Amino acid sequence: MRSTLSKITAVLTAGALTLSLAACGGSSAQATTLRVGTLSDAPPSIYLENGRFTGYDNELLRDIAKREGFEVEFVGTEFSGLLAGVANGKFDIGSSTISSTEARKKTVAFSNGYNTGFTTVVTAKGANLKSAAALGGKRLGVVQGSVQDEFAGKVAGAQVVRFPDYNAGFAQLKNGTLDGWVVPQDIGQKYLDQNPAVPLELGYTVEDKDTPSAFAVSKKNTELLKKLNDGLAKAIADGTVARIYGQFYKNTPLSKELQPGGPGLPVKNLDA
Repeated sequence: MRSTLSKITAVLTAGALTLSLAACGGSSAQATTLRVGTLSDAPPSIYLENGRFTGYDNELLRDIAKREGFEVEFVGTEFSGLLAGVANGKFDIGSSTISSTEARKKTVAFSNGYNTGFTTVVTAKGANLKSAAALGGKRLGVVQGSVQDEFAGKVAGAQVVRFPDYNAGFAQLKNGTLDGWVVPQDIGQKYLDQNPAVPLELGYTVEDKDTPSAFAVSKKNTELLKKLNDGLAKAIADGTVARIYGQFYKNTPLSKELQPGGPGLPVKNLDA
């Protein structure tokens, strides 16, 4: 009887020890899942395909997460509330081709950059909106809270119409209720490529200098910021950034800073 009781006690003790190790982060512990706010309608950067969030930004983030030992759960949202959602903890990361402007650094911290780009005005063919001066007095659509919103707001005499997403603006442009739809150039070109029968073209285009696209995190989450930058640096060095970029940007060359051996695109946050 004593032998039997001893065996039962040993089994129960071993089971309790196993549970204790798991609770303390032993080998059976699962990777942390982080909530990522993103958009669903802005290819090739961020979009939804067959129920899966994808695009250059999101596939790169998946790679970084794998390297750094965490998992990601993508959640669709409107851009206008994305940075506030990151700042207040609704999202752990913002992934949405977010230009790392000085104004936005007051709200969130940014990883180092993973892309550079241009702002362009999509117009009806023959509209001749090829210069900044030509935009004056025109009805310009933008995604609310975007860099393009800031750009259009500085155009003298322009009537700025704000939308929650890219699809809504393209629909209004096609209907003729907008003179121009101000978007990142890659998004505008992608729309034209996918809709060759629609009589639209790219008009005035300007480079977004010194504000590379970056992932947004809470200013308090310095550990996550370090992981994003570490994973991104490794992805640049081994050519993963170049490979993923090439999958989504067929005709646009990758910045030399992001090619293997390149120095990257450092972003200095306000509290750095």
